Amino acid sequence: MKSYNPELSIVTINYNGYADTCDLIESLKENETLPYELIVVDNSIQSETQKIKEKYPHVNCIRSDKNEGFAAACNLGIREAKADLIMLLNNDALVPKNSFIHLIERINSDSSIGAVSPKILSYEKPHIIQFAGYTELSTYTIRNEAIGSNKLETDIEDIASLIPYCHGACLLFKREVVEKCGYLPELYFLYYEEMDWCFSMRKGGYQLYYEPKSRVYHKESSTVGLDSPLKVFYTTRNRMLFAQRNRFGITKFISIAYLLTIATPRTFLLYLLKGKMPQAIAAIRAGFAFIRYGQKPNRYE
Repeated sequence: MKSYNPELSIVTINYNGYADTCDLIESLKENETLPYELIVVDNSIQSETQKIKEKYPHVNCIRSDKNEGFAAACNLGIREAKADLIMLLNNDALVPKNSFIHLIERINSDSSIGAVSPKILSYEKPHIIQFAGYTELSTYTIRNEAIGSNKLETDIEDIASLIPYCHGACLLFKREVVEKCGYLPELYFLYYEEMDWCFSMRKGGYQLYYEPKSRVYHKESSTVGLDSPLKVFYTTRNRMLFAQRNRFGITKFISIAYLLTIATPRTFLLYLLKGKMPQAIAAIRAGFAFIRYGQKPNRYE
């Protein structure tokens, strides 16, 4: 691996996930042969930077003393990247043999392609799909679906296709995208930042692609948890932030009004009926956080 002249810069975020990060590094060492550099941004509460550096001297591990969220950590890594092709890759992902070459071939096939994501499969159930593209975010509810989610891999045709949004777990993009469209928006802290960023890419004239010849295996939500109060807070609040930033006129008014007065109370009631009080409270807190702070940074603490 020639990290001094990489064809690809890979950025991953480590947040109290030393074991997962080590698994990712080992899978890259074993299975990826193209010249790449790996940049690990360590956001952990108790620094894991030294442990990573000692075990993997070839990895560029950067300590971020203040956790400003996923996008801020990604942006820190992007600024360190040497290659013209940069990848955001979750630390709870594993990479099979020579998977990234197909992403690189796709993104280099057309100057209008700004970013591309692979097929993402479940680590625990390797034949089950997590992502085979996205549908468009709905106009008012700011929701969409991962195509193929929870289906068998054999049930989905392997056809490369244009998609409205790439997946933040594995997203390859050109450096010129950052120069033209800017870095990931940091106000979201967690969730929806890659959706907003991809929306900016499309407004900037770029196409986004799904490339099924490439694949990664993903331990979904191993850091945050599938149904944690943290996830409920940020997904609830950030739908409203997305609407505020990317919807206009009467559409923005209707979307925010719906999310505040119908969707958020409904989320609260659903969790309350399930006996999940922390999640119910997180939903209500999200609504009040949006009203009070708008696009100003606000942490769930």
